[in-house]
Amino acid sequence: MENNLQKPNVVCFGEVLYDVFPTHKKIGGAPLNVALRLASLGINTQIVSRIGNDEIGKELLSFIKKNKVKTNLIQVDPVYKTGEVIVELNDKGSASYTINYPVAWDKIECNPEIENTVKKADAFIYGSLVCRDSTSFETLVELIGYAKYKVFDVNLRAPFYKKKVLINLMMQSDFIKFNDEELYEISKFLNSPYHSLKQNILYIAETTNTSRICVTLGCHGAILYYDDTFYYNSGYEIKVADTVGAGDSFLAGLISELLTQNDPQKALDFACALGALVAEKEGANPIISNSKITKFMNPI
Repeated sequence: MENNLQKPNVVCFGEVLYDVFPTHKKIGGAPLNVALRLASLGINTQIVSRIGNDEIGKELLSFIKKNKVKTNLIQVDPVYKTGEVIVELNDKGSASYTINYPVAWDKIECNPEIENTVKKADAFIYGSLVCRDSTSFETLVELIGYAKYKVFDVNLRAPFYKKKVLINLMMQSDFIKFNDEELYEISKFLNSPYHSLKQNILYIAETTNTSRICVTLGCHGAILYYDDTFYYNSGYEIKVADTVGAGDSFLAGLISELLTQNDPQKALDFACALGALVAEKEGANPIISNSKITKFMNPI
């Protein structure tokens, strides 16, 4: 992607919802987390989704607007409720999820305004969870056909994914982001003969004809394969509050940097620092300034 003096335009597609913790609830959904973080980094951001005609839907919409993500492409469903996810945390802060179905974001419909917006965007970001219902899945497939630069955040949530759908989405994407567990699971789907992380990245790149792949490694950082070159970051030492949304902020940081400058190593370092700072706080969308990220990366 070339440098652009104008702020890039990014469209995110998929679930907007509430993460319901044992003691409280927080706004979430991977595409929304990515959108909110992109907006906080100065990227012109819109999200395509659907909420229920209910109070929590109105709260969600108000929150999204307040955080500088455009909401004109969020639909209101007359039948289905706004999405909620039950979140459980283990003693290390790692999250497991119970995702209610069906809800409003399962029923996202296509229209000319959405099509035109996606056509003009510098990047179109989507995940696999939104494919669990045929309505939203068919809309996504149509929009992928209009997008210039397609970013697929794999984000596996059992039991809501199918091998055939995942492979189809990877084949159509320009950039794929996994965590390490997802990488190995999908390598098996694709009958990879390899065991190492690097070999499987190369295998997936060749099999799906995707020249840009990123794999997050939890506290050990991330590895980025970008136009035939590998880039590495070994992570930042922090005390984890919870991991909710850390990968989403990582992806937002990575894509925002790659859209605005051409140094993949700097983009990866920035993304890892941002993901670590989010994991240090509770919930998916803590406020983190650019100056805080810079100071965290360069403490001296």
